Amino acid sequence: MTSGTSTITVVTDPAGQVAALLLAAENRINDPSAPVADLRAAARDQQVQYRALVDHPEWLDRVIAAASDAVKPAIRANVAAGRRLRELSPPKRPTPPEGWHIVSPAPATELLGYYKAAESEFGAPWPYLAAVHFVETRMGRIRGASSAGALGPMQFLPKTWAAYGEGDINSNRDSIRAAARYLARNGAPAAMRNALWNYNHSYLYVDAVTAYAEQMRANERAYFAYYHWQVYYRTTNGDVLLPEGYGNGNEK
Repeated sequence: MTSGTSTITVVTDPAGQVAALLLAAENRINDPSAPVADLRAAARDQQVQYRALVDHPEWLDRVIAAASDAVKPAIRANVAAGRRLRELSPPKRPTPPEGWHIVSPAPATELLGYYKAAESEFGAPWPYLAAVHFVETRMGRIRGASSAGALGPMQFLPKTWAAYGEGDINSNRDSIRAAARYLARNGAPAAMRNALWNYNHSYLYVDAVTAYAEQMRANERAYFAYYHWQVYYRTTNGDVLLPEGYGNGNEK
């Protein structure tokens, strides 16, 4: 008779572990020769570590101290954006919303083409369009209505879509164009904060979108990292990962 043993790993320095994992992910993301599979894995590691830093702001100084000067601004910006969004949308439900379905996004280069075409047409900077798309539906992954009844990849209320949209509210291209038109009518590109505030009447939202947009403006590799972030829903029972293929209800 043989008896098995099990090993329990105890993390004695969680801040140090987050620093090591996050900085390794940032290095892989900023390597232009990294294969897509490596970039996707690095981006998902990056997302998990930033979520940990939002949960544990007391760890941030340790991470910043370990980071190079080149990456420190990005770390601060991503953590600040996560905190703003956490404050904007505290958990209200024990489960994810009914009717949500998580789909695979359109290819990153295809979406980037839509953002840049909309910028050329309306003047709203492409990183801000990408950041709105990212915050609203993780670049089109979330299919389903918001609690306010907003629809589509850029989350338009039907009456707003009637005024600014053309085509299909569920189309990435059409909804990105509508968002660019809406932002331009409200001050973009000269008055981006005003434009974003009109899109969502919260300065927490404005701050978060701006932080993500400015990271993409400074480094296009940030766009390709954000593209691979997954959908997490914060319930009253904790965070739930909603992977691509998830379906809760009848939304298709």
